[in-house]
Amino acid sequence: MARYVQRVDGRWPLQRAILGGARIRDTQGAPPQRERGAEYVLVLVSEFFAGVPWLERVYQAANLWDAAEMGAPADVHCYTPGEFERKRETLPVVREVAEHGVALRTPQN
Repeated sequence: MARYVQRVDGRWPLQRAILGGARIRDTQGAPPQRERGAEYVLVLVSEFFAGVPWLERVYQAANLWDAAEMGAPADVHCYTPGEFERKRETLPVVREVAEHGVALRTPQN
């Protein structure tokens, strides 16, 4: 995961990178009999996404994800800090990742 974050960070310096999804919930003790959803959900936050159309950022960031290396595909979400705060309130998947995901990059590192 660190290599992926470095690849994205090379294009858009990241303030946050948070990894969630079914595989992360598995490691956190979620029961096996459940609706799994996406294996990985990645939320990337960068002020440098400003001015880049949303679909373009998602397309480029998703192309940097190597599903063979990571073991499964990922749903990638790319937001500016302001967009992230709004989406956290309105999109359940973003809220779930923000609250229960694993921080790969935080504003401090």
